[in-house]
Amino acid sequence: MNELEKPKGKRLSKKQIWIFAVGQLGWSILGGIVNTWLVTFYLPTQDNLKAGAVSYITPGLVIGGFLTILGLITAISRIFDAVTDPLIASMSDRSKNKRGRRIPFMQYSAVPFAVVTVLLFCAPVEAISGWNVAWISVFVILFYLFMTMYCTPYNALISEFGKSQEDRMQISTAISLTFFAGTLLAYTPFLFAGLLQNAVGFAWSYRILFIVLAVIALVAMLLPTFLLNEKEFVETTPSNANMFKSLASTFKNKDFRVFVGSDIMYWIGLTLFQTGLPFFVRVSMNLPDLFVTVLLGVMTVLSAAMYPFVTKLVKKFGKKKLVIAGFLGLALAYVVTALTNLPVIDRTAAQGITPAGLAFGVVICLLAAFPMALLGIIPQSIVADVAEAEGVVTGENREGMFFAARTFAMKLGQSIAMLAFTSLAIIGSAGVQDKSSNDITANTTGLLIVAIVAIVFCLLGAVILLMYREKKIMKLIAKDTDAEFMSAIEKDTVFDKIVGEKEAEEKEDQSPNV
Repeated sequence: MNELEKPKGKRLSKKQIWIFAVGQLGWSILGGIVNTWLVTFYLPTQDNLKAGAVSYITPGLVIGGFLTILGLITAISRIFDAVTDPLIASMSDRSKNKRGRRIPFMQYSAVPFAVVTVLLFCAPVEAISGWNVAWISVFVILFYLFMTMYCTPYNALISEFGKSQEDRMQISTAISLTFFAGTLLAYTPFLFAGLLQNAVGFAWSYRILFIVLAVIALVAMLLPTFLLNEKEFVETTPSNANMFKSLASTFKNKDFRVFVGSDIMYWIGLTLFQTGLPFFVRVSMNLPDLFVTVLLGVMTVLSAAMYPFVTKLVKKFGKKKLVIAGFLGLALAYVVTALTNLPVIDRTAAQGITPAGLAFGVVICLLAAFPMALLGIIPQSIVADVAEAEGVVTGENREGMFFAARTFAMKLGQSIAMLAFTSLAIIGSAGVQDKSSNDITANTTGLLIVAIVAIVFCLLGAVILLMYREKKIMKLIAKDTDAEFMSAIEKDTVFDKIVGEKEAEEKEDQSPNV
């Protein structure tokens, strides 16, 4: 191992790390609102229609018999993302703003990001109308544009603020906790909308809560832009590469390609489970709807409680092995979820708290909590490592592009899973599924297939990540404060032999091009 360098630039204090993490609380609230409520609001179920909801767009699976109009709009917005993610990343990487490359983007995008989130739920016509389709299409695209303008520079700061492995793990832990907190806040309309409906109606009972949440999110997003001076902590030279050259160079990095491939598998598997959770609870476990919130809340709290131990485990085992362990642990939780669709639970009776269904729910929560902690923290740190290593090798600081590519992998994985879920969940419901209705008639056969597909993607994620050369990356970026992290991967020659990393390093060392 080469002599370890000293970290350059001022380090964030613990207080400043939490100030930075508050920004993630803000954008995760807005992201949670759209991810949780867009479909519920614009594709109301029969129960919601009875409660006063309005159908703003044509309901049902009207695109090819398996896709909704809203699903098509979302898919098109992802194509738009494919352009804006690298574009914003390149603009941020090349910025010569005297206040820094990242903070100005975050500050200027925060207000429109919050405003657009609310306007997305304010379709102009209180009935099915083409104007509503146009309104939703425009504001979904604007939502993802401003989300990219805030999140891409924000995520790039993880690498730039993280002067050591300890710092990066603390930052990744803090932002993961605030992400969970923001996501949970986005669920609060489940609790409070009903209290407002008699006074203001179904739509405005949600809009009022979205406005309140958007204001909280806006304040949270702006706090780090006013309280942290980027120039005090970041000493980098703006990139001179244009968008296409920067994007091509980013994907030339073998270790990053491996990580992105693995990450897409993770987001597909995770989103299939999260999207399917209400159906697993109601159909597979035969539990009341309340348990969707209860199980998700318990899983989140348990996962958050394990966060403080992740950094200690990374010091002992390294990042790669723990992420692979997270994939395998999540796959095991999905195996138990798949078992709930077999004839082990009495589904002939009305929904109630049955011992078997409740037992399965508890086991799934216990099994999934720790893997979700590992996968919620460590991947962000890996991207920061790869981005910094690229800067060491090439002399170009393109952290924004690396995190933009990771963000797009997340969006791509989520989109694929959300589009696939509807088609998979209704397998076996032929003659029962009403394609003109927004209600999905999921059954145990379709849900079993969903769980099996999620298992396969988790296992693929683990297999792909085996090719990630952690030791090589860490040697390139190690500082004198990283001795503990380096010892964890230096001493484990058995794992290196299994995955072939040692042999790969030896070949590269012998190559005249290195």
